[in-house]
Amino acid sequence: MTSSFDESAYRILVLDDNHSLLRLVSTALQKAGFQVSTSTSGEEGLEHIHRQGLPHLALVDIEMPYGMNGFQFCESVLEFSDLPIIMLTAINEDETIIQTIDQFAEDYITKPFNPGELVARVRRVLRRIGDFAYTLTAETTVDENLSVNFPAQQVRVNGETISLTPTETKLLYILMRNAGQTVTTDFILRRLWPLETVYEDRLRVYIHRLRSKIERQPGSPRYITSQRGVGYSFARN
Repeated sequence: MTSSFDESAYRILVLDDNHSLLRLVSTALQKAGFQVSTSTSGEEGLEHIHRQGLPHLALVDIEMPYGMNGFQFCESVLEFSDLPIIMLTAINEDETIIQTIDQFAEDYITKPFNPGELVARVRRVLRRIGDFAYTLTAETTVDENLSVNFPAQQVRVNGETISLTPTETKLLYILMRNAGQTVTTDFILRRLWPLETVYEDRLRVYIHRLRSKIERQPGSPRYITSQRGVGYSFARN
């Protein structure tokens, strides 16, 4: 295990209606050094995100019989973010696994499971995704002129609150998660529209709209820059 990976820097949200399993998972992750929060329903998980901000990763059970199930939670949170998700469930059907990975999840763990394997899979996903460049809170501060509230789908620009569409919010999340790096057009298209065949022209429209909302001079952008023929990057302070 490389020493460069700092588990204490990562916040993980665990959603499951089984209290015993929540204790098992949270204990394993906390012993590994992660910061862990738990919720027993999709509604509670979304409320936690609105209150505390997005975590770096979520572990989500599919079958939660009361209220919002795991798929519905994923659909809601992925409307405004590209939150990495690992499904943790007793369902071991090929069709469900394929659907889940296609649409929602970075990984799929079936119950019962080995806690050590779970921790290893969490580390693997976080290493692949990378750290979020900014401190994730209910309102994420970029600098003195710009802050972002991902759950509320709003930005604060020079003190003015401006609403974003779900797609604009998710696009901004993807760029900010990779701040300082050029994110390829193909990658952004796959993350924004995983089940559709779309082309760069559609992305350009959303880049233009997002710049018009967060940039003081959209024609000479400070935050979102483009590398012709490659992709886009978000400036890291």
